[in-house]
Amino acid sequence: MNGLGRVQGPDLEVQARADKPQRRTFSLSYKRAVVAEAEKCTEPGAIAALLRREGLFFSQLSEWRKQAERGELAGASRQRGRKANRESSELVHLRQENGRLHSQLEQAELIIGAQKKLAQAFESVLSQGKERQL
Repeated sequence: MNGLGRVQGPDLEVQARADKPQRRTFSLSYKRAVVAEAEKCTEPGAIAALLRREGLFFSQLSEWRKQAERGELAGASRQRGRKANRESSELVHLRQENGRLHSQLEQAELIIGAQKKLAQAFESVLSQGKERQL
């Protein structure tokens, strides 16, 4: 009891949790299995029992059903992380094209160099032929 004649209650200060709860993630195979099992439920309350057993909410099941209808549960999982924007894909394309054009330029420079040497060789042969004729 404190000085006012009241019983002291528990300390109501909020304690910070040391471990932060983490969001659950579900694999594609698990989602497919739950959706398939939910489709097999025919009796009233069977879906609710399934959701209780699995610790899921109806909203999760409805979203997974929509994903299954769109075909998102059939393939591999989508890539995580930042989505590639159009500019970055265009940048990759431009870099590839730049590399291709650079290699073509090098090849053209080699051909031009060979043509110059060939022209010089013909010129020297022709000039030597003219000197012999005189």
